[in-house]
Amino acid sequence: MLVDSPPEQRAETAPAPPTRRAIRSLGLLASVAVLLLVALASIAIGAKALPMDQVWHGLFHDSGTYSDVVVGGRISRTVLGLLVGAALGLSGAVLQALTRNPLADPGLLGINAGASAAVVTAITFFGVRSLSGYVWFAFFGAAAVGALVWFLGGSRGATPVRLALAGTAISAALYGYLQAVMITDDAALGKMRFWTVGSLASATGATIRQVLPFLAVGMIVALALARPLNAMAMGDDTARALGAHLNRTRALAMGAATVLCGAATAACGPIVFVGLMVPHVVRSFTGPDLRWILPYASVLSPVLLLGADVLGRMVARPAELQVGIVTAVLGGPVFIYLVRRRRTAQL
Repeated sequence: MLVDSPPEQRAETAPAPPTRRAIRSLGLLASVAVLLLVALASIAIGAKALPMDQVWHGLFHDSGTYSDVVVGGRISRTVLGLLVGAALGLSGAVLQALTRNPLADPGLLGINAGASAAVVTAITFFGVRSLSGYVWFAFFGAAAVGALVWFLGGSRGATPVRLALAGTAISAALYGYLQAVMITDDAALGKMRFWTVGSLASATGATIRQVLPFLAVGMIVALALARPLNAMAMGDDTARALGAHLNRTRALAMGAATVLCGAATAACGPIVFVGLMVPHVVRSFTGPDLRWILPYASVLSPVLLLGADVLGRMVARPAELQVGIVTAVLGGPVFIYLVRRRRTAQL
C-alpha cells in the first residue's frame, strides 16, 4: 500500500528549479532544432517549385532526373549556407568582443570590403577564375584592411568610434573601387555582378571542399578564445591578473575573424549584417559570457542566412533575390534601431 509522504518531505524531494545554465543549454538545443528545420526548408523550397515527393526522392536517390539534380544543388547551397552563416556569426561576435564595440562586424570594419576588393582585382587583372585561386586574395585583402583599420583606429588605444569611422571610410573607398572596375571591364562584370552582392546560388561540392578547411580552423580558434576574451572584457589589468595573454589573444582573434570572413567572402561574396544582428540577439538572453554567445551565434547565424536565402527565392519567383540583398534590407533597419537605442541610453 502506497502512502503519500508528508508535505515537508515532498518539498525537500521536489526537483530544484532549472538553473540559468540549464536554460541556456535547452535554448541551444532548441536553436539546433530550428536550424534543422530551416535547413530542410532550404532544400525543399526554391525558385522552382517541386512537389515534396520529388524532393524526398532527390534526397535519397541519384537517378539524374531534373528533380534530383535540383535537390542536389539545393543541398550544396544549404551546406554552404550553414558554413558561411556560422563563420559570419562567429567572426562578428569575436570582433565585437575584441573591439569592445557592440556595433562591430566584418562588414562595418571593412574586412568584407577588403576581401571583395582583392578578389575582384584577382579576377580582373590576374585572370583568376577558380575559388582555389582567389581565396588567397580574399585572405590577403581581409587581413590588410583589418590591420589598416586597427592602425588608423589607434592600435592598442583604439576606441569603438575610431574603429567604426576608419572601417566606414575604407569600406566606402574600396566599394567605389569595385564599382569603377565593374564599369570599365565588361568581361569581368558578368562574373562579378552576382558575387559582389553576396549569393549562395553558385554553391557546389567543390566550393564546399575548398573553403571547409579554412572555415573549420577559424571556427575552432574562435570558439577556443571564449575564456581569454571574457577576461579581456573586464579590462587589460584584470585580464593579466587572470593569466590572459593579451597580445596573443588579440592576434588570434583578429586572425580567426580574418580567416572566417575571407573564406566566407571568397565562397559567396560579401554578406553584411549577419555578424552584427545575431550576436546582439544572442547577447540579450545569454548575457555577456562568450562561452555561450559563440555557440549560439554559430547556430543562429545560419538560421538567419538560410532563412534570408529561402525568402529571396520565394519573393522573386521564377527568378531569385540574392541573399546579400535580403540581409542588407533586413539589417539596415535593425542597425538604425541599435544605434538609436544606444544613443538614447547615453542621454
